[in-house]
Amino acid sequence: MTTVTEIFETMAYGPAPESDKPALEWIARHDGAFGLFIGGRWTKGKSDAGFDVTNPATTARLARVTQAGQADVDAAVAAARKAFPAWSTLSGHARARHLYALARAVQKHSRLLAVLESLDNGKSIRETRDLDIPLVARHLTHHAGWAQLAESEFAGYGPVGVVGQIVPWNFPLLMVAWKIAPALAAGNTVVVKPAEFTPLTALCLAEIAHEAGLPAGVLNVVTGDGRTGELMVNHPDIDKIAFTGSTEVGRIIRKATAGSGKKLSLELGGKSPFIVFDDADWDSVVEGVVDAIWFNQGQVCCAGSRLLVHEGIAERLVTKLRARMEKLRVGPPLDKAIDMGAIVAPVQLERIRSLVNTGVEEGATMWQPSWACPTDGYFYPPTLFTNVSPAATIAQVEIFGPVLVTMTFRTPAEAVELANNTPYGLAASVWTENINLALDVAPKIKAGVVWINCTNLFDAASGFGGYRESGFGREGGKEGMWEYLKPETRKAEVGTRNKRSRPVPRSALRVPRSQPLPPIDRTYKLFIGGAQVRPDQGYSRKILAPSGALLAEVAEGNRKDIRNAVEAAHAADGWAKTSGHNRGQVLYYLAENLAQRADEFAERISGMTGRDLGDARREVDASISRLFSYAAWADKYDGAVHQTPIRGVTLAMNEPIGVIGIACPEAEPLLGFVSLVGPAVAVGNTVIATPSEAHPLAATELYTVLDASDVPAGVINIVTGAKDALAKVLAEHDDVDAVWFFGNHAAGAEVERASAGNMKRTWVEWHPRDWHDGGQGEGREFLREATQVKNIWIPYGE
Repeated sequence: MTTVTEIFETMAYGPAPESDKPALEWIARHDGAFGLFIGGRWTKGKSDAGFDVTNPATTARLARVTQAGQADVDAAVAAARKAFPAWSTLSGHARARHLYALARAVQKHSRLLAVLESLDNGKSIRETRDLDIPLVARHLTHHAGWAQLAESEFAGYGPVGVVGQIVPWNFPLLMVAWKIAPALAAGNTVVVKPAEFTPLTALCLAEIAHEAGLPAGVLNVVTGDGRTGELMVNHPDIDKIAFTGSTEVGRIIRKATAGSGKKLSLELGGKSPFIVFDDADWDSVVEGVVDAIWFNQGQVCCAGSRLLVHEGIAERLVTKLRARMEKLRVGPPLDKAIDMGAIVAPVQLERIRSLVNTGVEEGATMWQPSWACPTDGYFYPPTLFTNVSPAATIAQVEIFGPVLVTMTFRTPAEAVELANNTPYGLAASVWTENINLALDVAPKIKAGVVWINCTNLFDAASGFGGYRESGFGREGGKEGMWEYLKPETRKAEVGTRNKRSRPVPRSALRVPRSQPLPPIDRTYKLFIGGAQVRPDQGYSRKILAPSGALLAEVAEGNRKDIRNAVEAAHAADGWAKTSGHNRGQVLYYLAENLAQRADEFAERISGMTGRDLGDARREVDASISRLFSYAAWADKYDGAVHQTPIRGVTLAMNEPIGVIGIACPEAEPLLGFVSLVGPAVAVGNTVIATPSEAHPLAATELYTVLDASDVPAGVINIVTGAKDALAKVLAEHDDVDAVWFFGNHAAGAEVERASAGNMKRTWVEWHPRDWHDGGQGEGREFLREATQVKNIWIPYGE
């Protein structure tokens, strides 16, 4: 066991202040026995495998930590599963008291945790003391409130179960708090894997939680590298995975969990723009840049790593920025006067150096301050690139270090285009004294968080998460709670409605026996871009009644038809800018026109399914009612103003996702179609829908209703054919932003796996719903899936 004196001497920090000794004593007490924290106690683990944790500032060894294997992960999951029934059935008030007690314990041990975090990660003690640890307590306190309110605010929803959470090394303790607070508040039990470089504070928090009275097994910590994370992702008894890390690993996790039924949230990489207009306060901008890219040595997923400056002020602003860089202080993280600490590990330091060299080789101009970094430890100086091409590697690839690239623009439109010129979409900053300009630009940026005249502001009341390849799901705020909830077990028997066989009404066949002439052929085409179009491959499929009689033929869509539908959907992007009131009016009109033909649609449904005509009419009536519901929601699904502790407001805006591919359920062919397409278009998305494969005529009959109801061309596109194959094409398409799939397990798994290509959002269900039930067939669940939340931080005041 290493003594406190040996740690001090090895790390060359000199005599430690009294306030730092508890952290070093804690390390010394556990070194050599750092195992896992499972079921409320320390355990050595099932194997002798382990690794050393080092201090990035001195490269000195801190402690030896266990490399958890399969048996260890099994034990942690078993402990969480054992604790789940009691924890999930506690009252919300009881869980609130536990979380509040943990928040208070964090406050009581704040210096211990701050020093451990600085030793473990290499970041400045000033950051851990003044930012990280207070935010940890804030998240726990805030979510104690959600636990208290859960029974009323999340009625009908319960915990997911056992949650596996994998956190990164840049904010080791804060990321743990971000994840465990909502999970525990919702009634889940958790298994956390901290990053292999920075496991100490997660282990310390687990010990503190146990001492604060958290029941055994509710919070478990396993340590290890990516192999341990893989064991968690693939574990059959984990119900949800929450991951923060690189897009590359997120893609692997998406594929690995496809078809498993696991709920998934991913907070991935970013290449965030920092946009400066010519009327901005330059001094504020310079300090904002310091916070955006040199905070935590640039090891921040939402770091403002791309400085986009109006060309009229670029040269003067860069001059001020270089002067400020000369005054930045890099050195030992435990020195509270230091601005920048050390890079977390040699592998990350080498990645930064390699990408900087690439930038120079590609022709950009590099500038660094005149002073030198410490030679011991993993330090890297603040770095500025100018003359950077938007297509350059350093402008597109996340460096995850203290490296800023600068580009210029002339107009707001060009600024937005540059800002969105990346596959990521995590965060952005907009700097201007013109609030009209700021609020015009912010919604156009494809990012989950936009800060106005500020940067890197975080709070438990405001959701955080990305668009596009920055992942999906939110952490923080009410929206973050939904990630750890699921609908409670449905009591109604589902799927029996369509099992009754009924004779086909003669009227449904539409061929009177006395007709002397052959019937006119009716082959339903596809509906793309507001027009009925023939399929690319020229094939059709027969739709038969239960008796075997031919009802009609429908077009057999293929990959090219999906391509055309996606293009039409993108061309209709003005739908998202239409007011909620006007979208509601279109949906009301659609319901009105459907009502005029209710008997005709009922006959068609009865003819396809063999159900009683009265039963089919009830489906049509429910579809009309559902259109009314989403017409009502169109101008009422509001965002929020979060109560974040700044002098200003934080606006949480519900935004449409974009182009959504929807594979509709087989049962209830009209109601299932309307129940999914309705909420998607109500909030401003455009859709490509593949209707029920066996019973598509309810959707194809809608073509003329859509034509008569002022639905803009391209907003609703319908492609009939092999639903599973078409859904996979939609999931693989890079210009489709989300896919909803309601069908069989195997095809749903393929959709989830294929979606990893551009990390699009998916909503996959293979368990039947009762679409007539208002709790299962409509409501906020559908609206949440159809939107993504953007948080805009707006400070104000002199």
